[in-house]
Amino acid sequence: MKKAWIALENGLVMQGNAVGAEGESGGDLVFNTAMSGYHEILTDPSYAGQVVIMTYPLIGNYGVADEDSESARGWAEAFVMREMSAVASNHRATATLVDWLKRQKIVAIDGIDTRKLTRTVRTGGSLRCVVSTIDGDTKSLVEKARTMPSTDERDLTVGVSCKKPYVWTKAYDESYPDIVPVSSSGKRLRCVAYDFGAKHNILRSLVHCGFDVTVVPNHTKASDVLGMDADCVFLSNGPGDPAAVTPAIHAVADLVGKKPIFGICLGHQILSIVMGAKTKKMPFGHHGANHPVRDITTGKVEITSQNHSYAVEIETLPKDVELTHINLNDQTVEGMRHKKLPVFSVQYHPEAAPGPLDSSHLFMRFRELVAAQR
Repeated sequence: MKKAWIALENGLVMQGNAVGAEGESGGDLVFNTAMSGYHEILTDPSYAGQVVIMTYPLIGNYGVADEDSESARGWAEAFVMREMSAVASNHRATATLVDWLKRQKIVAIDGIDTRKLTRTVRTGGSLRCVVSTIDGDTKSLVEKARTMPSTDERDLTVGVSCKKPYVWTKAYDESYPDIVPVSSSGKRLRCVAYDFGAKHNILRSLVHCGFDVTVVPNHTKASDVLGMDADCVFLSNGPGDPAAVTPAIHAVADLVGKKPIFGICLGHQILSIVMGAKTKKMPFGHHGANHPVRDITTGKVEITSQNHSYAVEIETLPKDVELTHINLNDQTVEGMRHKKLPVFSVQYHPEAAPGPLDSSHLFMRFRELVAAQR
């Protein structure tokens, strides 16, 4: 089997097997603790600029099913595994993972001690890396890792957002658990969704809960959104440093108080910045499908799907903003709402894909908030 290498900016170099596209690619190294859902992870635009380690030791055993894609393509810069199965044991599979990675031109490596690599990230924090199938020279690889761009101060939404507005009409398919009831009122609400790297299941969730969704690019001005005469605005997930997404920050600042707003992940961070809070890069972020979050408003604990490398600094939340959710692992901010305006957001992913559906009810909470304003 053809060899491949991963090198970190701290000097660590590991050799494994090339199991994806040939070439080399790199960025911020993160680890994901989900045991399944690798296809949804690879197609999540929030992973642009990042190399993903899967901590679960066997990846690829159920192949890839096109209908599970969270966007039109793969976004992870590279993919790192302990062992990848070349056999797809699933009747839904349309390709093996290795064939899909090659088709998507994603460099991938297996045969790596992912436990050691994960511990390195946990200890050393956010590290840049490079994965290569063409360069086995240790010194050269480490130098390349040190020159890889990190996500700091980069507006990566530019590369993942749609180029022009479009209407999204698909809801859940019949196989999706009906945990969130469809609105019984029958009256649909108009929602403009900012695409900072929106996952398909977020848009499906909005449609399922009674919204007619128009998706707009990341740079859309507030005046253009207000001209659409929508009932509400949604701010999606996305990659990169939230403080660098200045066009969106300016637009959202002009929309607050004029439309009900719900933000998820990057959308939550952008909304928090508009409210007056600050964000910071985390040591190694939250990436996985098993993070416990307490809903302070209900007292319930929900197991959540998460994917973010930045967080809102809790001590910077202004007085007119209420903390609504907190991470039980490290006490970081997981949700907030304005005390007077119809505005709220969460850091985690209530639409999951992959992950648990404990928090999917938040889409109905958004609908009820919007309906109350009409």
